[in-house]
Amino acid sequence: MPVIHPRPLTSADFAPFGEVLEASGAFRLINAGLCQRHHDLAALDFGPDGQAGISVFSAVPRALPYSFDLIERHPEGSQAFLPMTQHPFLVIVAQSPQDAPIAFLTNGTQGINLRRGVWHGVLTPLHAPGLFAVVDRIGSTPNLEEHRYTESWTVLPL
Repeated sequence: MPVIHPRPLTSADFAPFGEVLEASGAFRLINAGLCQRHHDLAALDFGPDGQAGISVFSAVPRALPYSFDLIERHPEGSQAFLPMTQHPFLVIVAQSPQDAPIAFLTNGTQGINLRRGVWHGVLTPLHAPGLFAVVDRIGSTPNLEEHRYTESWTVLPL
C-alpha cells in the first residue's frame, strides 16, 4: 500500500491546483477600521453554462492514518471549501489519476479553491463537526468524474 506524508498547506505549494483562502497578505480596512478585507482570493470558474452556488456540506470526520482509493474532479467548474470551524482538514490532490497524489494539511484557518478539472480526494475533515461552506458550479450538465485507484493510498500522520 503506497503511503503519503502530508505537508502543511501553503499558497506556493498549492498553486498548481488552486488557491489557498486565508486572512493573510494584503488587505484593506472596512467597517470603520474594525475589519480586514482580504479581497478576491480565488479564481472562481463556473463555465459558460453554470452559475455560482453556495452549499453547506456536513462530512464525517476521519483520522490519520487515512486510506483512500477514490479521487474526483469537476470538469465544468471550480470548487471552494470554506471550513465553518477552526479545525484542520486534509486536502488530497493529483495532477492526473496516473500521478501520485499529494496530501496537504490545513492549519485550521485556511480554506481552498480547487481549479476546474483538478483531481482531488473527497472532503476529509479531521475533527467534528465537519461543516463546510462550498462554493461551486450549479448547472444542468454533469460536473463530476471519479477515478478509483487499483490500490489504496494511505496518508500518514505528520
